[in-house]
This record gives sequence, C-alpha cells and structure tokens, in this order.
Amino acid sequence: MNKEKKIIRSAGEKTVRGIFSVMLFIVTLSTILVIGITVLNSFKTKGELIKNTFGIPAEFTLDSFKRVLTQDHFLRYFMNSIILTVGGISLLIFLASMTAYGLSRYKFKMKGAVQTYFMLGLMFPIQLGLLPLFIILRSLGLLNNLLGLILLYGAGMSFPVFVFSKFFSTIPEALEESARLDGAGEFTIYWRIILPICKPVLATIALINSVTIWNDFYMPLVFLGKANVRTLTLGVYKYMESFLKNWNYAFAAVVITLVPVVVLYFLFSNQIVAGLTGGAVKE
Repeated sequence: MNKEKKIIRSAGEKTVRGIFSVMLFIVTLSTILVIGITVLNSFKTKGELIKNTFGIPAEFTLDSFKRVLTQDHFLRYFMNSIILTVGGISLLIFLASMTAYGLSRYKFKMKGAVQTYFMLGLMFPIQLGLLPLFIILRSLGLLNNLLGLILLYGAGMSFPVFVFSKFFSTIPEALEESARLDGAGEFTIYWRIILPICKPVLATIALINSVTIWNDFYMPLVFLGKANVRTLTLGVYKYMESFLKNWNYAFAAVVITLVPVVVLYFLFSNQIVAGLTGGAVKE
C-alpha cells in the first residue's frame, strides 16, 4: 500500500510539474513575442506598420525615435524618472540595511513586534494607505514634488529588511567583535565592514526595486500631477493621446522606456540569485 501511495504521489507531482512547466513556457514565449513585436514595430514607418504589423521591417528607420525624443518635456520626464529611481533606491537601501542590521544583531524589548510589523508590510499593498499618505504629503507641502515620492519609496522597507536580515544572520559576529576591540564604533562597523560584505544583496535589492520604481505608474499618477515633475511612464501615457494615429511613435516611446530596465537586468541578473539565496543557509 505504501509503495502504491508513493507511486501515485510521484505521478501526481510529475503531472503538476509538467503543467507548471507548460504554463511557464507559454507565459515566457508570450512575453518574448510581445516585446519582440514592440521593438520591431518601433523601427517601422506608419505605412509599413499597417501593412506588416507582425513581420520584420523591410527597412529599419529611426524616425519614430527622433520624433519621440523631440517631444516637449520628454527628456525632462526621463531625468525625473532617473532622479526618482536613484533617490528612492539610495534611501531605501540605507534605511532598510540599518534597520535589518539592528534587528539581526541587537536584543531589545518589542523586537518581535517590530519584526512582525515589517512582515505584515508584505501582506498589504501600498494602495490601502494612499489617502493618509496623500494627506500627509499635502500637509508637508510635498505634493507634486519628487522628494515626497522619494520618501514614500524609501519607506517601503518590508521586503528589503527581510532579505537583509537573513543575510546578516549568516555573517559571523566575530568580525564585529574584532572591530570593536580595535575601537570601531557601531556605525563604522556597519558602514565599513558589514555593507561591503553585502554586495550581492545590495545589488539584488537595488535591481528589483529600481525596476519597480522605474515602471511605477500608479504612485506618480496620484502624487505628481504637474507636467514638470511627471515620470517617464506617466509622460508616455500622456503622449499616447497624440500618438493614437501614429502607433509607430507609441511603440518607440515604449521601447525607450524599456531600455534602462533591460540594460540593468543584463548587467546584474546574476546578482539576483546570489543575493536572494545568500541567507538561505546558515553555517
């Protein structure tokens, strides 16, 4: 009976794995096709796009990209996205790493409650708190201000704190004790000893959250209403109204938005696995 149950269970597991593999293949193929069609269509003229929507361009042209890049405020939108991403990630990594270091190294009252608080943050979407956040930023005069949104992104620490904490728990405390004997303070230990060891985790957190911030549409839509502070995703959305009769321009705008994300993934994709699995095994 036990052997029969094991055989049935094994067959069931193989079936489930097979279904998941097929689903992942379909999703991956669909994503590649959509991105491929978008890129190819960005190099077509309007006439060729209508006649040959899914094929390779007969002649590659950069006219659509030139048209998009000369749009009013487009480069400003691009710079706004860069400022928002770099600022948000820098603040997030600094706050999350310091918080995780304190939680993993020091014992204090309510430590369990603080850890639970950050874990609960993984369960609730930020959209639930938009109204109070809007009221707070308005009272501080930070609506339609990139600094306000940078502060909000920097406060989204639940996942980074979790990853940092797991990684810090694998670092021998003997390193810190040796530094203390040499007269190093707590911040010096954190800044000069702990952070340099955490490069894989730093790269992982930076990459994942950079893509999230760069592609974010909802938060800028709510908190950045003025044209001079719009992000690239919000700007592309506004441009769609003028591009509805020229879809080649729309495709070019989307490709420009995708380029930084793709470059980041190609440069640092190996760091994601290393960072996420860095705290998986504790010696």
